[in-house]
Amino acid sequence: MSQKITKTIGWVLTLGLALLFTFSAYLKLTQNEAALAQAASTGIDANTYRIIGIVEIISLILFVIPRTGVLGSLLLIAYMGGAIATHLQHQQSIMMAVVIQVLVWITIVLRFPELKQRLFKTTEA
Repeated sequence: MSQKITKTIGWVLTLGLALLFTFSAYLKLTQNEAALAQAASTGIDANTYRIIGIVEIISLILFVIPRTGVLGSLLLIAYMGGAIATHLQHQQSIMMAVVIQVLVWITIVLRFPELKQRLFKTTEA
C-alpha cells in the first residue's frame, strides 16, 4: 500500500473517531438525560460525568493535532481502557468500547509511522 493511501486512510479513520468522540463528549457536557441515566447506573454523578467529557474533548483535540497526536492517542487509549474496565465492573457489554479501542490503535499505526516502527521493531542481536 502506498504511503499516500496509508495517510489518507489514517486521516479518514481520525475524522470518524473525532466525530464519535465529539458526540460522546457533547452528550456528557450538555448533561443529556439518557447519558446521565446510563452514567448513574454505573455510579457516576453528573458533575463527574461533565469532567469526564472535558477530559475526553481535551484528549480528542490533542489526538487530531498532528504535533500532539501521539499524546492524544495515548490519552484516548487510556480513556477507552477506563471505559472497558467500568463496563466490565458493572457486567455490561464491552464490545463497542473494544472496537473503538482497536480503531484508535489502527489509526495511530497508520498516522504515525515512527510509532509503528517503535512498536513492531525487531531486536537485533
